[in-house]
Amino acid sequence: MTRRKPPPKKPARAEEKLLRIAGLPAVAALFAAAPERVERLFFDERLKFEAGGFCATLAAARKPYRLVKPEELERVAGTLLHGGIVAVARPRQLPALDPAEAARWARDGEMLLLLDGVGNPHNLGAIARSAAFFGLKRLVLSDHPAQALPSDASYRVAEGGLEHLAVYRAAGLAATLRRLGRDFRVLGTAASGGRPLAALDAAGRPFALVLGNEETGLARATLEACAEIVTIEAAGRVQSLNVSVSAGILLYALRRLGAAAAGR
Repeated sequence: MTRRKPPPKKPARAEEKLLRIAGLPAVAALFAAAPERVERLFFDERLKFEAGGFCATLAAARKPYRLVKPEELERVAGTLLHGGIVAVARPRQLPALDPAEAARWARDGEMLLLLDGVGNPHNLGAIARSAAFFGLKRLVLSDHPAQALPSDASYRVAEGGLEHLAVYRAAGLAATLRRLGRDFRVLGTAASGGRPLAALDAAGRPFALVLGNEETGLARATLEACAEIVTIEAAGRVQSLNVSVSAGILLYALRRLGAAAAGR
């Protein structure tokens, strides 16, 4: 008699696929932008008052929330750096970048930031925080195998910045940049050999800034697809910057140039 094979089990909703978004700024931004993504909430005594509104939202949706002891919150968060509150949430979908849609953003004068191989999730979070601080609306992540995607760590470091950005994926970045170059002034970055940042002039088209991998920078094909390459010149003995620090400097400078161009 042939034994029947048991039917394949349906994949359970894996806990690791849910994000643990820690810290009050990140949790508050999540509830403001997409409260439906939150599955449950944990907080300790010190943030009981601040969590009240979040709990009311979850109660209305019949979702759980709990006041827990610090050691349990640490276990839930997977880190000591939880800031007293953790939301367990479904991840966002990352749509593919549509160059035709991006052309409309360019017509509205909106700068675009693209990351190609930025692999450290803390750097991703710090860059997202700076981008949101400087008023950018969108962030594009390439299909580089090293590219970090939004994660527990990046959400925590972003301090809510990721919720204020629409995040896209771009396949075949070099070709994408050539297409974006019809509408944006595509600006690549290099640790040395590029045009000094201070030499950039205001442009009629908005910038599309491309930042590369922490160790290897931008690939040759990506650099060749950029209209210009810029370098932040060192003034001291240390010859390089963390990519998230570079991002902040460049976004500040380009925002000023964009404002100058708009004021002409």
